[in-house]
Amino acid sequence: MGNEFVQFSLTPILIGILASIACALPGNFLVLRKQALIGDAISHVVLPGIVVAFLITGSVAAVPMLLGAAGAAIVAVILIEAIKRLGNIEPGAAMGVAFTSLFAGGVLLLEQSDTSTVHLDVEHALMGNLESLIWFKALGWSSLWDPEALAGLPDELIRIAVVCALVTVVTVVFWRPLKISTFDESFAQSLGLPVGAIGFGLVVTAAVAAVAAFDAVGSIIVIAMFICPPAAARLMTNRLETQVAWSILFATLSAILGYVFAGYGPLWFGAQNAVSAAGMIAAVSGVILGLACLFGPYRSRIGVGREEAI
Repeated sequence: MGNEFVQFSLTPILIGILASIACALPGNFLVLRKQALIGDAISHVVLPGIVVAFLITGSVAAVPMLLGAAGAAIVAVILIEAIKRLGNIEPGAAMGVAFTSLFAGGVLLLEQSDTSTVHLDVEHALMGNLESLIWFKALGWSSLWDPEALAGLPDELIRIAVVCALVTVVTVVFWRPLKISTFDESFAQSLGLPVGAIGFGLVVTAAVAAVAAFDAVGSIIVIAMFICPPAAARLMTNRLETQVAWSILFATLSAILGYVFAGYGPLWFGAQNAVSAAGMIAAVSGVILGLACLFGPYRSRIGVGREEAI
């Protein structure tokens, strides 16, 4: 039983946890800044950028994907500005049109492209390939300190582990300016903090997390993890440090319980087949948010401005 768990379930669960945490950390600040939908927007923009990068390079390596996503983000910004000025409509509507159009374009490109040599198709773009990221060379818990077995770890695990560590380091190093500029932008400016650069850096960090997570878990988890764990954590405390800790806990629980329920939940109810791990992880994160809305100690604060938090 232990051997099977290490080989078939350990790495997908770890990838799910790391991807969830990498998205939840910047998500806390996006939620407090009332920019939570930027996470949604990033996940939409990532798809056409990755597809174009694949069509040009023929690979889904990290660097081409990141460059493709960055290029798509630039196109999105230009498109939003054009829609706002030519159509004279408000920014939210312009964002909605731009991001959904780009995502739809990415889906169409996928359907018309030959991606048979890699795990890149419409289903993968939405739900990732978490279930297939198994550790073939694992022979049990002893493989955790076997160099030969460790060399066979899925590339996605190494990639998301590096990005999660990077996001964590960035959050810790820039904690004070992030916190000050999030809660009191005017005070941050008076201290000489580059508020615009901090906001841009936050979006870039979120984009890097989204690109790294996208290949393994798809856009569904990326969207859910940017919003649900931080929003649920916001209802549990009025201190930012504690909120971040709660969001990490909720992200971890969502990944573990979602993966377990996806594999075994249907069998418990008499069904024959498992369901999508990515979809179930996102669903569990939504349930956690719903429970926080009902029972969280600060649930009465829904809709209250960020200035009331400390």
